[in-house]
Amino acid sequence: MNKTFKLETTSFFLHIFAMAAMLCDHLWATLVPGNDWLTCVGRLAFPIFAFMLVEGYCHTRNLKKYALRLFLFALLSEIPFNLMTGGSLFYPLHQNVLWTFLISLGLVHWNGKMQGKKLWLRILVGCATVVIGYVAGLLTMVDYLNAGILTVLVFYFFRQRKWWCYVGQALCLWFIHWEMLGGFGWDLGAFFLPRQALALLALIPIWLYRGKQGHHSRTFQYICYAFYPLHLLILGLAMKL
Repeated sequence: MNKTFKLETTSFFLHIFAMAAMLCDHLWATLVPGNDWLTCVGRLAFPIFAFMLVEGYCHTRNLKKYALRLFLFALLSEIPFNLMTGGSLFYPLHQNVLWTFLISLGLVHWNGKMQGKKLWLRILVGCATVVIGYVAGLLTMVDYLNAGILTVLVFYFFRQRKWWCYVGQALCLWFIHWEMLGGFGWDLGAFFLPRQALALLALIPIWLYRGKQGHHSRTFQYICYAFYPLHLLILGLAMKL
């Protein structure tokens, strides 16, 4: 009996793809800055990681352990991140992305605790979350600043697989990555296309995700966590050579 072919992604694929895209971006930022296609590919990494953080929150069996892992690897990643971005062991002007995700996780959990509460209270907490996330991203100087935290919140607020959630994700990410972050890009005559706007292409593999894990093991889980500080450390040291 022939099986119907379905084009869909898994959690395993999204993690591998996001790590590869992040590596491309960091290679462009360090060793091969002339290859702009690398950072174009890299724009897709953050939205996928943000989406997977929300998925992790919604499906984790132990939120405290989940948050603790993020915290520990954020600490482990700080010196490698400083080496790569600032060229020194101490660089207070920019914090690694795991701090972005840790702050976001706290805000997402605050909203999660409002489930079952009155609608006006959920709306009030949701609005307060956006304001706090916006300010916290600027004050802490985490990677992607407030735009990073807001991206995570978008995937939480519009987490259902319904058409209006897809529209909400697209519109919010357009505003965050096209309008807020903007930056360098290409003048196409009729409009200007910021390079950061390529982040919206990450919605394609995200929308093809149907909740399937694919390959999963504790070993793979920790490989995903360890990949971040290890590749930062290697690139940071390579820049010193």
